[in-house]
Amino acid sequence: MERAVIYARYSSDHQREESIDAQVRACREYCQRKGYLVTKIYADEAKSGKSIAKREQYKKMLSDSQKDLFDVVVFHKIDRNSRNELDYYLTKNQLISSGIKYEYAAQNIDTSPAGQMVEGILVAVAANYSRNLAEETKKGLKENALKALFNGGRPPLGFEINQENKYVINDYEAGAIRIIFDLYLKGKGYHYIISQLNSLGYKTREGRKFGKNSLYDILRNPKYCGTYTFNKVNKDPSGKRNSHKISENTIIVEDAIPAIISKENFRKVQEKMSRNKHRTAAYRSKETYLLTGKAFCGICGAAMTGHRASARGKKYVYYTCAARDRLGTSACENKVVPRDELEQVVLDTLKEEL
Repeated sequence: MERAVIYARYSSDHQREESIDAQVRACREYCQRKGYLVTKIYADEAKSGKSIAKREQYKKMLSDSQKDLFDVVVFHKIDRNSRNELDYYLTKNQLISSGIKYEYAAQNIDTSPAGQMVEGILVAVAANYSRNLAEETKKGLKENALKALFNGGRPPLGFEINQENKYVINDYEAGAIRIIFDLYLKGKGYHYIISQLNSLGYKTREGRKFGKNSLYDILRNPKYCGTYTFNKVNKDPSGKRNSHKISENTIIVEDAIPAIISKENFRKVQEKMSRNKHRTAAYRSKETYLLTGKAFCGICGAAMTGHRASARGKKYVYYTCAARDRLGTSACENKVVPRDELEQVVLDTLKEEL
């Protein structure tokens, strides 16, 4: 008796016309008719068929196919296997190379020339359906963007979404946004701003303490001055995000949502951030830190990371606690340590021991 495994998948919580249970039931009945012994079921819930990258159970099935654990894998239909031609034929070749057959409970596809032609057509149809669906989704998102409506994900700190899918100000969170912009324009550094926010009990959208990255994202977000943006991040042909290049399909709608910060203050912040960025680059010569990955904070245990700064024409090179550097003194009160002094202590100790 041949050993069979079943693979089932559905795309999202809103797409259950062929649920996991229904697919498995149809595949079990198929295996019973064929006389197969079902040994395992692999199922990916709410996973797209456009790529296998995030389908953990599918990848587990492919891995197991090379361990002589089964003889045939049964899918309900081709579109449950893949909606991408390249993925489909690469995995088909992998299964065949491992001596594994693949069959479909609801589609009679054999290895004859006619059967292979039908298979190719069904694979193309499945991929075409996925691409058309993606295009229709993009159209809907674009229409929402032109109306300055919320397009999914998480709204930025300071905003919430009402029943009409529009941005409205969250008064409590907006207080944190105003503090950030006000203190930055007054010349306060990230660490000072972070300590003020954390002392007042403010949290990020994820419910964590503020860090340097979260401040940077807030200070750069034009929604805070009422400008709605959509599709701002460009993607290359492989789908990889490129945050350094603005997409030609970016939609920008001025004065479309309630403003927390004035446009004038937002403009001043952008100019100041640009000046600071260029000033930082002027001091960005390469330094060597011998203890990177080897030295840890004696108070909180975080890694000690190397930094360089300049003041009054003098250069300072030092190690500092990564937790303090990212989250401020509320995370750790350890002080910076001069690089040369710390490294010399370590080198002297090594000499004595060796």
